[in-house]
Amino acid sequence: MTLRRITLGLLILYALLTVYSVFGQPLVMVAPLIGLAFALLHAGQREGWRDALILLALIFGVSLLFESVGVATGWVYGPYHYTAKLGPKFLGLVPYLIPVAWFMMSYPSFVIAERLVAPAGRPSRGSRWPRLLAVAATAGLVMTAWDVIMDPLMVAGGHWVWDTDGAYFGIPLQNFWGWWLTVFTTVALYLLVRGKGSAAPDPGFDRQAMASYLVTALSMIATSLLNDAGDLALIGFFVMLPWVIMAWPRAGGQAIDDLRGPAAP
Repeated sequence: MTLRRITLGLLILYALLTVYSVFGQPLVMVAPLIGLAFALLHAGQREGWRDALILLALIFGVSLLFESVGVATGWVYGPYHYTAKLGPKFLGLVPYLIPVAWFMMSYPSFVIAERLVAPAGRPSRGSRWPRLLAVAATAGLVMTAWDVIMDPLMVAGGHWVWDTDGAYFGIPLQNFWGWWLTVFTTVALYLLVRGKGSAAPDPGFDRQAMASYLVTALSMIATSLLNDAGDLALIGFFVMLPWVIMAWPRAGGQAIDDLRGPAAP
């Protein structure tokens, strides 16, 4: 119970820091770390600590690999580079804060995707691959929805620069394909090695992860409005909020263990 309270406390702290970042000095270094701590604690209780650490390693490894290749070659996302605003960089290419942000948002995206693809009953071994691909593909869409509004805001804030004039607020459309591919790859790999998990908390526990995604979405929308980017705020409203609206009711009844496919051999 103590761990549950700490997890909830981190979610509340993340929400407060996020609100402060909207109306005060942006806390781009602090809020993601709190978001990561919340996501990891939540994952540990939902997935089991072994699997939570595997998921953390996969997200850090895949995102850092894809981002490093992207910055060095222009592949994956298109030609871009990071400025010094996000702190020290891995191999001088990608700020260490970037994989932190990937985990912070990839995890709730995964939780939302699992709820949306939830089967009617306990999945059979024969249904493993279709469900695995569906969850990974949906998680990629949920996560990419965040980048649709976040990327233009971060570019405007001088955190990274696109070395091309893309079709979407100066961002190449290839970027969004790259985001989807990154999350699809990570989640698919995770589901392939996922174990049996631990004694999962109550079904409503997933709503905390959804709330972290919702807090981020609302902060992006509010930031867009405060920067006179009403068009971006409207886009953010329609690409991010529906995922939470659709998944929220599904998190109240079915037990978390019933969402799992057969454990990896």
